Amino acid sequence: MVAYLSSLRLQPLLNALPGGVAQGLIWGVMALGVYLTFRMLGFSDLSVDGSIATGGAVTVVLILKGVNPELSLIACFVAGALAGIVTALLNTKLGIPAILAGILTQISLYSINLKILGKANQAINTTKVNLLFSSNIKLIGKTILIAGVVCVLLISLIYWYLGTEQGSGIRATGTNPHMAKAQGINTDNMTIITLALSNGLVALAGGILAQYQAYADINMGRGAIVIGLAAVIIGEVIGEAVMGKHLNFYGRLVFVVIGGIIYYSVYVFVLWLKFPSSLMKLLTAVVVAIFLAVPYLRAQSKSSFAHLKRVNKKKAKEAK
Repeated sequence: MVAYLSSLRLQPLLNALPGGVAQGLIWGVMALGVYLTFRMLGFSDLSVDGSIATGGAVTVVLILKGVNPELSLIACFVAGALAGIVTALLNTKLGIPAILAGILTQISLYSINLKILGKANQAINTTKVNLLFSSNIKLIGKTILIAGVVCVLLISLIYWYLGTEQGSGIRATGTNPHMAKAQGINTDNMTIITLALSNGLVALAGGILAQYQAYADINMGRGAIVIGLAAVIIGEVIGEAVMGKHLNFYGRLVFVVIGGIIYYSVYVFVLWLKFPSSLMKLLTAVVVAIFLAVPYLRAQSKSSFAHLKRVNKKKAKEAK
């Protein structure tokens, strides 16, 4: 034990933390997309594992063909939106359950992404192209700044959009689709629009990530939905703990991104503790399960039956 503790050095952790923050912000963009379907619509969209890789593939291929890195991010958003529309159409027009529709799109995107890349992975020569995002330690500050600005802009746009008439229709569809239909809202269209926006944001995160790591891989989206959910749930739990009843919708979106930063900071810390990297997916699943259980257990502890049980137990002790 002493030998293990003595082998840990603080400097490597401090050197790795900026990279964790940068990746947390990038995955925070992805988490915002997951939030739209998971919380706003109650739609379990598993196609994001494929659309994030689509974003990365489109970005890398376009950059290799000489397209401006900024324009490549717009293209990857459009590609992701198209993938989301496919999932939505499978669900709304063909009656395929949400989970199965997402899985079908995800499987299809594997072949499409392979076709886009031309092979399993493609790298960008960073000496010839000036990318917006970079994992280079000398440029990590710039990456954090730009990623932070992107997150703020996206949060503000989402907050504004969901306050519009169409955004209210999306929220109504997610809250009570039957009542929304009774009010004349086309819930199918709201589902299509939401999934397009969600997967567009996920693909945008994939494009940013591809620039950050200077390559795209056919498997770069594997397990992405779990990371996105982890960021959403961690952010919500911490936001409610910190802000309580003062946590408004804009604050929730901010804490979703903060959840991504916390997740990757913990990821870096656990790796620094020399936890086997092959078990990180298991750790992520455990963390998500814990944070999912926290709101339920908190509600259970505050329920009238639980309170009555504690009161009766206290009275029984006093009677003795």
